[in-house]
Amino acid sequence: MNIIKQNNLKKIKLPGRCIMKAIGLEGFSKSNKMTMGFATYSSEYGPMEPHHHAEEIVFILRVKKGYIRYGQDKLNLSKQIPLEKGMILHFDELEWHVFEYDKDGFIEIIFFYGQVDNIRPEEILKKIAN
Repeated sequence: MNIIKQNNLKKIKLPGRCIMKAIGLEGFSKSNKMTMGFATYSSEYGPMEPHHHAEEIVFILRVKKGYIRYGQDKLNLSKQIPLEKGMILHFDELEWHVFEYDKDGFIEIIFFYGQVDNIRPEEILKKIAN
């Protein structure tokens, strides 16, 4: 058994977010079957671009003035839901979404994938094409 403390994880600053990889191929604890980590969205990291990827589960740890927009494609994110602490979001594979927040807001999540590969859209689309 591996015991992981969130404050021991390396912070990886990316456009629109900061992530900490706990479990997976590049995680603190290595796994070839699952991926889990933490992400923070706030003005410190700038706005996030709409994106899509593998099927994902997100648990909202903390939120202030945060919401999710999602929809059919990158330019049509017509559905918007305010986020609440304790909320669970289950995204279908390649479902477009973006985490956003109002002034002085933020979102902190835990993310889960039931896989370690074919997470990025280009990997999924390549797999579908073959």
